[in-house]
Amino acid sequence: MTPRTTRRPLVSVRLGPLAAACLSLAALCAGPAAAAPPAPAAAAANASASGQTANPASRQLLALADAYYQALARFEPIGATENGDNRFDDQLGLSIAPAQRARQFALYRQFAKRLHGIARAKLDERARINYDVLDFELRGLLAMEKFPEHLLPINQMDSVPMMLANYAGGEASQPLTTVKEYEAYLNRLGQLPAWIDQAIANMRQGMRQGVTVPKAIMQSALPQFQKLLSATPEGNIFYTPVNKFPAAFSAAEQQRLGAAYRAMVAERLMPALARLAGFLEQDYLPACRAGTGLGDLPNGQSWYRARVANATTTTLTPEQIHATGLQEVARIQQQFALLGPQLGYTGPAAGLPVWVSQQAKFFPFKTEQEVQAVYHQLDQILDTKLPQLFTLLPKAKLDLRLEPELSRATASDHYTAPAGDGSRPGVFWSVVNDPAKYGNTGMTTLFLHEGKPGHHFHIALMQELNLPDFRKYGGNNAYTEGWALYAETLGKEMGLFNDPEQYFGHLNDELLRATRLVVDTGMHAKGWTREQSIAYMHDTLGYDAVAKSETERYMAWPGQALGYKIGSLKIVQLRQRAQQALGDKFSLPKFHEVVLSDGTLPLSLLEAKVDRWIAAQR
Repeated sequence: MTPRTTRRPLVSVRLGPLAAACLSLAALCAGPAAAAPPAPAAAAANASASGQTANPASRQLLALADAYYQALARFEPIGATENGDNRFDDQLGLSIAPAQRARQFALYRQFAKRLHGIARAKLDERARINYDVLDFELRGLLAMEKFPEHLLPINQMDSVPMMLANYAGGEASQPLTTVKEYEAYLNRLGQLPAWIDQAIANMRQGMRQGVTVPKAIMQSALPQFQKLLSATPEGNIFYTPVNKFPAAFSAAEQQRLGAAYRAMVAERLMPALARLAGFLEQDYLPACRAGTGLGDLPNGQSWYRARVANATTTTLTPEQIHATGLQEVARIQQQFALLGPQLGYTGPAAGLPVWVSQQAKFFPFKTEQEVQAVYHQLDQILDTKLPQLFTLLPKAKLDLRLEPELSRATASDHYTAPAGDGSRPGVFWSVVNDPAKYGNTGMTTLFLHEGKPGHHFHIALMQELNLPDFRKYGGNNAYTEGWALYAETLGKEMGLFNDPEQYFGHLNDELLRATRLVVDTGMHAKGWTREQSIAYMHDTLGYDAVAKSETERYMAWPGQALGYKIGSLKIVQLRQRAQQALGDKFSLPKFHEVVLSDGTLPLSLLEAKVDRWIAAQR
């Protein structure tokens, strides 16, 4: 099975270009784009739902948390969209503008000062968790201020133009089903030329300062931006919504919106996209650095350590993570040695993944509907098994859908969050480009991770817990991906890995996550070259094409891929600690409730919460 990647890290503390739009809350940052504070009635309802109206310190904290989220969402509106909050779908933000970036960090410092002025000791336990999470996030954001992430606005994994292109079909996180939604997307598109011009200016500044992306990943990214060009407006991807008008739209609405979209594409987007593609090919690519890791850049080692801290929410050093990765790779390969004969393989353990990829019996599909049928059957099986392991289940439904043809070639199997207002379910997207090449060995572990009880049980539940918006729509990668990777391991307890083929798929995916620890830290902290990483991944996993694409992913997102395994290992460690301490009193459903019931937490706060629970049970 070909390993997959998540389309985008789901975090409120973004580890991509750390933006900078002026989200000036009127009292804190004067400017023309002041963020509107939440309506008093809504804030009061939020406070009431949290049971905190009687406590002045708690009310003060909730008001600050609401203001902070408004700032984040207006600063990075696409992040809000991706996390299921569609209230800002008409905004793009200009978070890469240096002046706005500076104002934003000033705003973060103001938030931190206000937070530390609240008497934490007067808060109840749940409010203290909100306090601690907000404190952690602000410290993580401010730690990135000295690193010029805004000078690296584009790579092959993450850029604003490509995100907006993914939305054009109306099947992704930004819906296109009503006239208002069409107008919101059109308004967002209207802000793209300014973003493109700012990105070009930033990259020129980066060229002067020696802060550029590696040449290899820009070579991979360039074709994406060239595909955004078109000879006519009607042939442009951003014109796609016009070809998919809902039947409910009147003829007058269709005519008006069609004309507006055509004018936007022809007069503004096509010239801006041509400027960007031309700059990337003619000016930027020749100036990109030959090196591989973030450590090659000015202050790069400190930059990487700050990213590692944000990605893992721990104090682990790159050297410690590298050693953990090597240990995990060795452990999993030992499991391969035991599993291989059960599958009919008698060669060396390291060769098992390649052998599986060459066996026709593990690629049984002829149609995409046959692939979907397996996932639907698995979904039904889990409906009978998961209530035995969980007391806390999300109300939101999980839909199973095929990735639209528009984005199928570049997408990978993934999950998208439900809409915050309940209008859209959570969705597991399976990406089937060629059914005959869709391996069946990893389907169970994939669905446990991307579907349930992985991302869906965590992310959908977050929206039902009466959390402040900054937590409801935010999070961190170590918990988010760590929980989903831990959820994969539950397949063994549910009997889903009794089939050695499916257990191989689980171990194969786990090996990829362990390998990430080695190569990410290898490239960015130990001076490994791109070629060294590809060779290590090929020797360890047996994949050629994936070794290249995965290596380049870690080059573009330093540290991001560390959260999966670090988070999962922590949850497993906490479960083992609780089992040893409580013995017969240990309840796995209750443990899962403790882990999930307060939403996403930094790992240190999760550990403290589990320890409090253990003490209370004893």
